[in-house]
Amino acid sequence: MNNNYRFAALAVVACFSANASAARTSDVTRGIVKKGPVQIEVLEQGKGKAVVILPSLGRSAEDYDMVAQHLAKDGFRVIRPEPRGIKNSKGPMADLTLHDFAADVAMVLDDRKTGPAIIVGHAWGSQPARMLAVDRPDLVRGVVMAAASVGKLPPGSTEKPYGRLREAIDGSGNPKLPREQRLTYLKQAFFAPGNDPSPWLGGWYHETHDAQAHARNVTPIDTYFSAGKTVPILDLQGEHDAVVVKNVLQALVGDRVETKVITASGHAMAPEQPKQMADAIAAFANRIYAKPAKLAVR
Repeated sequence: MNNNYRFAALAVVACFSANASAARTSDVTRGIVKKGPVQIEVLEQGKGKAVVILPSLGRSAEDYDMVAQHLAKDGFRVIRPEPRGIKNSKGPMADLTLHDFAADVAMVLDDRKTGPAIIVGHAWGSQPARMLAVDRPDLVRGVVMAAASVGKLPPGSTEKPYGRLREAIDGSGNPKLPREQRLTYLKQAFFAPGNDPSPWLGGWYHETHDAQAHARNVTPIDTYFSAGKTVPILDLQGEHDAVVVKNVLQALVGDRVETKVITASGHAMAPEQPKQMADAIAAFANRIYAKPAKLAVR
């Protein structure tokens, strides 16, 4: 074999090896963690320090496939528990609180022996993320609140979140409505101008939605609002988020909170700008993991 053929063959092998390595990094495994009457399906990929992603209200961890793929390629072990009632996650659904949903995540992290992890909560998912930081601070190194309503407003504020969008929010996941009407609602409530809302036409789990909404309503906000006393928080905001009242958390919690804006993104964020979202999470996680761990404080 002459040198030209030899070099060409080596280049092909190198390219194949690099692609195979990247594919292995992003391979997703699915497992089940059980405790008593509860079983939680877990999506896991990548190696390294743990980043845990909790989905928004009534939606699946599969919404974050691209975000997880980017994070795995960036050297993180990405863990995505499916909430009860979604896919193969099962358990009692009546009279749940945020403590219950946080306990489901804790069960997974204990089983996977992650140690303190970065917990990413998207929208509603920020609530069990913060609850976990209170109930099990030994499992939380930092919290990312992505497109998250914090649950309070600054003193003196008269702005009412959701009010003008209630019809669009409720109609977006209603399969009985015409497709075009739902697309209009999705654009109004969840997606930035110019972004394709069709990924959210499907993927709504109504029993889970109702159980999660109940948990939010019956759990006192002050039990989880600030994610405990010491955990660092990234407030990841969508530039065009029509649902969230912005810049509240830092004003009320202080310098534990840093803010980052994801451009050309609405409330959905993950299907709109997965690379930007992953890059912001990775940068925060790298900074937090580089610091000495603090003792867990309840």
